[in-house]
Amino acid sequence: MVTDSTIKDKQIKASFPVLEMSCAACAVSVESMLKSVPGVQDAGVNFANQSAWVIYNPNATTPTDLQGAVRSVGYDLVIDTERPQEIKEAAQQRQYKTLKARTIWSSLLALPVVIIGMFFMDMPYANWIMMILATPVVFYFGRSFFSSAAKQARFRKANMDTLVALSTGIAWLFSAFNTIYPEFWHQRGLHPHVYFEAAAVIIAFISLGKLLEEKAKSNTSSAIKKLMGLQPQTVIRISDNGQQQETSIAQVNVQDILLVKPGAQIPVDGVLTAGESYVDESMVSGEPVPVHKTAGHKVFAGTINQQGSFRFRAEQVGGDTVLARIIKLVQEAQGSKAPVQQLVDKVAGIFVPTVLGIAILTFLIWIIAGGQNAFTHGLLTAVTVLVIACPCALGLATPTAIMVGVGKGASHHMLIRDAESLELAHRVNAIVLDKTGTITAGKPGLTAIHFNADDNTPDTAQLKSILLAMELQSEHPLAKAVTTALETEGVHPVTLDSITSITGKGIEARYKGRSYQVGSTAWVTGNGISLQGALANKIGEWQAQAYTVIVFAVDGRAAAALAIADQVKASSASAITELQRQGITVYMLTGDQEATAAAVARQVNITAYKAGVMPEEKAGFIKDLQQQGKVVAMVGDGINDSQALAQADVSIAMGRGSDIAMDVAKITLITSDLNTLPQVLRLSRNTVRTIRQNLFWAFIYNVIGIPVAAGILYPFNGFLLDPMIAGAAMALSSVSVVSNSLRLKLAAL
Repeated sequence: MVTDSTIKDKQIKASFPVLEMSCAACAVSVESMLKSVPGVQDAGVNFANQSAWVIYNPNATTPTDLQGAVRSVGYDLVIDTERPQEIKEAAQQRQYKTLKARTIWSSLLALPVVIIGMFFMDMPYANWIMMILATPVVFYFGRSFFSSAAKQARFRKANMDTLVALSTGIAWLFSAFNTIYPEFWHQRGLHPHVYFEAAAVIIAFISLGKLLEEKAKSNTSSAIKKLMGLQPQTVIRISDNGQQQETSIAQVNVQDILLVKPGAQIPVDGVLTAGESYVDESMVSGEPVPVHKTAGHKVFAGTINQQGSFRFRAEQVGGDTVLARIIKLVQEAQGSKAPVQQLVDKVAGIFVPTVLGIAILTFLIWIIAGGQNAFTHGLLTAVTVLVIACPCALGLATPTAIMVGVGKGASHHMLIRDAESLELAHRVNAIVLDKTGTITAGKPGLTAIHFNADDNTPDTAQLKSILLAMELQSEHPLAKAVTTALETEGVHPVTLDSITSITGKGIEARYKGRSYQVGSTAWVTGNGISLQGALANKIGEWQAQAYTVIVFAVDGRAAAALAIADQVKASSASAITELQRQGITVYMLTGDQEATAAAVARQVNITAYKAGVMPEEKAGFIKDLQQQGKVVAMVGDGINDSQALAQADVSIAMGRGSDIAMDVAKITLITSDLNTLPQVLRLSRNTVRTIRQNLFWAFIYNVIGIPVAAGILYPFNGFLLDPMIAGAAMALSSVSVVSNSLRLKLAAL
């Protein structure tokens, strides 16, 4: 199943779900088999989310070839292109049900074996009863371990199943021999011990551990399931003759006209053609206030129509919608490997053969120096070493934390493209912010309006109504800032007697016998209108802050002045203060003029800034910081920021910015709220802390467990670890690592 495909220089990058993997060593085996296929340039496998990505030459190999290579070692690759997620989920559901049945039946049969083996071992035919009960547990309910181990052995590979198959198989064979032919030991003056209970309970415990692990792992990908649930499966399409047709979303094409009813989710991206409504876009923008949509406005898949029905023309469908791109980003990030995981994969690849060597060495040492019960103790300890050393916890430590971290980020409006950025972000000690669109809103807004006290001018309410009426007739970009502010305030326009627009300069109008002018200071003063007193002082103050000033005059006298600027976002100052509190140096770079940059920097308490910076100079500035030993994050939203984003150690794009900025950046904030930025760094710290905790417990478990299993305590206190207890401990270690990762969901940001 190809979930994402891009062609570059005759190379395809594709993602496939992988089935039947049971441990980190399995992932290493699958990865090595994929890399061995002719035409494959590179491949990677993630055990936690059961997926693989492959870069290959389509002229040299096909997905079917890749599937065949993976199947040859006992796993499977889903290559269905139509229903990939459904097939994967169906397979996982089947696996879960099989595991559940296997766990229940193996536990029911193992329980009497344990009771007999622990308390009634001297009852008549005890060994025969235990063998009869343990045999189906080991060879029927545990058959998958043996078949997987056999397939691995064909390619000189080993995984967790190898350890389980060897340990339970040896324990059963030894016990069966002692049951059928006890005289062999009696003739040598030894009691024939049996370990049917160990073999049966190991299968039961490992099955239980895998069952809990599967359930826990399904929780780590809940963010993907929630995102996928945002897209409806059916849509109402308007045919050429105006008829409404309910159809599958898969059949929607670009240019189709679709109908959206109140309360319904918008199925694809498009543009309104008829009707109007308020749409909840919080999924995309992070803004809680519904957005008013009329003809010509864009709408996005997954957002919710609040009021009224409307029709819209589909522009992006399928994998091209904003929602689909968000899902793809989250999937790729959850499937990517953090740098620390590269090391863990190498360790897992050599871990199983090393454990096999330790088990053999343990057996030989016991045979040589074990005394009277050397063979029995040697066999017992070798089996226990094989059981306790299963590397599940080690393989789950990093990817489960990454999956939960990326999922939590997605639910807090942070799209994290890869695990490397998530892991590296906690080390950031310098952040470079673009000004326009990042610190500021990126569009002009009315900052202030100052009225001149004059008995000869109308009251301010009437002036605002006249001003709104004039600006509504203007095509100047700044007029929108004025009209938006006045309409938000609840001002209603009057009906003007006449109006004349002077392109690029201003507007003249007449209303109830009086003349009105709106325009730049240069234009109104050029028309003989003088700027004096408090109004002149206010204009001078605004110009010093690099605001754009327009003047509103009545009958040739200045009545008001308006300051327009790219306004600083409400969240910028608090976000920057929080970053500085965390010990991070914040820089601001802008191509704007010095006065504007200085004014913005003062408002948000940034002391380190540069104005008039060209795009290539931004990248150079970041490179200089890196050469000083700093780990630099760059936050931008425009095409002019793309070079700097590519240069930075951690690149962060504002979601309302350009597509190029979001393509280059490894993290995208799909909200205009800059307070999300400190949250990204906190999420990184929480995730890295969880990874370290997981790796510590996974490693310490094996560092302590293997020597104890080998019998290192026996010379001191006669203690030998029972294989049953080893099986329980192994299962518990995997569950504890996944559970610790799930704690990330509860961590505050």
